[in-house]
Amino acid sequence: MKKILSYLKPYLRWAILGGTLFFLLKALKDNWQDVAAIRIDTAGWGWLGLSLSVTLTAHVWGGWVWGWILQALGQPTTGYWASLVYLKTNIAKYLPGNVWQFVGRISAVTAAGGSFGVATLSVLLEPLLMAASALAIAPIGSQSEHWGLQLLSLAAVLIGIHPLFLNRVIQYLRRIKGKVTGNTSADEGRDFKLERYPLLPLLGEIGFVGLRGAGFLCTLLPFTSISLEQVPSLLSAFSIAWLFGLILPGAPGGIGVFEATAIALLDGQYSPALLLSSVAFYRLISILAEAAGAGLAWIIDGNRRK
Repeated sequence: MKKILSYLKPYLRWAILGGTLFFLLKALKDNWQDVAAIRIDTAGWGWLGLSLSVTLTAHVWGGWVWGWILQALGQPTTGYWASLVYLKTNIAKYLPGNVWQFVGRISAVTAAGGSFGVATLSVLLEPLLMAASALAIAPIGSQSEHWGLQLLSLAAVLIGIHPLFLNRVIQYLRRIKGKVTGNTSADEGRDFKLERYPLLPLLGEIGFVGLRGAGFLCTLLPFTSISLEQVPSLLSAFSIAWLFGLILPGAPGGIGVFEATAIALLDGQYSPALLLSSVAFYRLISILAEAAGAGLAWIIDGNRRK
């Protein structure tokens, strides 16, 4: 069974990517005239600028939260250092494979004298906390018939990151590593484990997803007005779409998956032309924010080393 799944995995990635691109291209083909007719005024460009600022702030905050994860695993570090590393490596997620941002962070931790095991666990724990955060936000505006599945998924993730279960996984992986390498020592002579429930990093990741959602709302405002009553449902739809982009295999950085999911979830509330324009600008703003963050981090780090 494992061999079959391993064989099908590359094809599953391409199938998801092909399906999402087909969906997006068909939507654009059917609504391209309406999309072309959309105009953005001065106030609209101001909202897009605010979206860029909020999204960049979210990534800075995400790096700080990653520092909290390292600290929870017993790795001495600062939020400032973690944010710089996070920003410098985050843009690498758009490279084929969608793992190079994690490789960069692991390399940075080990180069600073940290534990390889802790560094690896931190980049595995981070997306789990992000997924839990998105699942925590999603029910606030979703329809009641979807709450059961969302809350069940949230409960499964929250239980899975409890030290009682996660430390057992760590021990199991360490034993496998020892058998493969012939070295039974604990992570280069140092035993590491999660001492307490990662509540602070979890709350931090909820803030990260919330900031990303706020950036998305700012991207919608140049094209339509949003009432306070609509905000919960929009944040819920964003959280689910962002989660799908995080966990489903496809193009690097969740490109295509997030956009197709957001359009499908918000179809009926807004016109297809408005949704296409909004998700396209949001993707552009996300990439610009990540590129700007990486550039600023390299500049700050370079000046600090002089």
